[in-house]
Amino acid sequence: MARSTLLFESEERRDRQDVAAFLHALADKLAEGQIVLQRGGEQTHLTVPATVTLEIKAEESARRGRPKRSLEIELEWTEGEESGVVTLG
Repeated sequence: MARSTLLFESEERRDRQDVAAFLHALADKLAEGQIVLQRGGEQTHLTVPATVTLEIKAEESARRGRPKRSLEIELEWTEGEESGVVTLG
């Protein structure tokens, strides 16, 4: 089984408008193919290829009789594995 290394993690409460603004900025960086995640002095640079796997998951669980919902958006890719249009050289 492959080993994984946590490169960056963040979990914080924000209001919906702040989250929307963050996701818009993230989408712009994704379109450029370069994402830099930063908190304090910590930075993680990600180069995103033209093709990625997009996974979206919505879940509901019960805590103390109250439903708790979550929405997860995950992008995955393999470094050095670039798929694209075949061209002739």
